[in-house]
Amino acid sequence: MITVLLADDQRLVRAGFRSILEDEEGIEVVGEAADGEEAVAAARALRPDVVLMDIRMPGTDGLAATRLISADPALDTVRVVMLTTFEVDEYVVRALRAGASGFLGKGSEPAELLGAIRVAHAGEALLSPAATKGLIASFLAQSGHGADERPGAREERLAALTGREREVLVHVAGGLSNDEIAGRLQVSPLTVKTHVNRAMAKLGARDRAQLVVTAYETGLVRPRTA
Repeated sequence: MITVLLADDQRLVRAGFRSILEDEEGIEVVGEAADGEEAVAAARALRPDVVLMDIRMPGTDGLAATRLISADPALDTVRVVMLTTFEVDEYVVRALRAGASGFLGKGSEPAELLGAIRVAHAGEALLSPAATKGLIASFLAQSGHGADERPGAREERLAALTGREREVLVHVAGGLSNDEIAGRLQVSPLTVKTHVNRAMAKLGARDRAQLVVTAYETGLVRPRTA
């Protein structure tokens, strides 16, 4: 059973999500929150598997709440899915940096919502890896947050990775699945999964979406500007 916490300041939005989720076998809504402060408190009390978190809420917003949840060692298994009005949202990259597992547009179809919850719970990149990669690349290019500016900063962050782990990280940032990476490197998908998990542990990444952000922030992968 995947347990879900709903965090949105609009009661009707929460009711709509609850209606969809309660009809789905294997998913249970365990609580609701009307702002970020309530969301953090509920996450600590209920320990849900996934939090559906609206970015814009009064008081403590979704970004601040996500940072607090991600920084709490007791909540390291909680995955946060940020809800956005538009799928291309100026806050998406900030949300991923804050520790969110990914994002979902509020206008998404019920099947997409259900799939996103299951994907986030499994620790994979939310939505397609290519879509997440493309969005991050776009915003990093527009905002000038490409490679680390201080000389040597990139190597410091990536120093713990083996050559193969760096290679796998590049492919993850390129939007490839484990099976696709395995085909490129002529190894088994299980081997790729092991490299991905080790890279996440060494870089302090919660999931694949966080790995994509790191790949761009360190300059290991450069965003396309055209």
